[in-house]
Amino acid sequence: MLERIPPRERRDLLIAWLAISVAFTLLYIRGGIDPIGFVFFFAMSLVTVGVAFVLHELAHKFAAMRYGYWAEFKKDNQMLLVAVVMAALVGVVFAAPGATYVYGNATRTENGRISAAGPITNLLLCIPFAALMLFGGGGLLAVVGLVGLRINAMIAAFNMLPISVLDGRKVLAWNPAIFAVLMAASAGLLIWSLL
Repeated sequence: MLERIPPRERRDLLIAWLAISVAFTLLYIRGGIDPIGFVFFFAMSLVTVGVAFVLHELAHKFAAMRYGYWAEFKKDNQMLLVAVVMAALVGVVFAAPGATYVYGNATRTENGRISAAGPITNLLLCIPFAALMLFGGGGLLAVVGLVGLRINAMIAAFNMLPISVLDGRKVLAWNPAIFAVLMAASAGLLIWSLL
């Protein structure tokens, strides 16, 4: 599988993964910098936010490749910088680290399915993180589970918005019923994670 991810794409994924992990770490440690706290929250961000982001983008890539199209993630340096700076200065993370570009003329159905693959992956990742949250004994594992659940639900819900270049617009154009199910599941899990 790694042979289908060229070195430049691996580098872009790694840089984006690290940058959004730093952005979320800065968000978590607002109000004080403690080296041990920084390392803890950075590691937690790598596992929760980083995995959610990387698997979301790879789901798009491999769904497109299943239909015979070439697809590749490309980082957006400007948006990565915005994410880190906003987290540091304002305490808000707006992460649009880049996108997976599909090369070829995908049909509406193919495009909808390729777009749905990312949010579906995040919804599936909610399952193990929810299990950690519920059965982690109220300790560190439970915290990682809650953060992972919340981040994956947030990524899925945000990407299912039917606007601009987001996945939701393409899923809605393909199949309104599937759009409604994915949007309801994403919003429902996000609300549950916030309660």
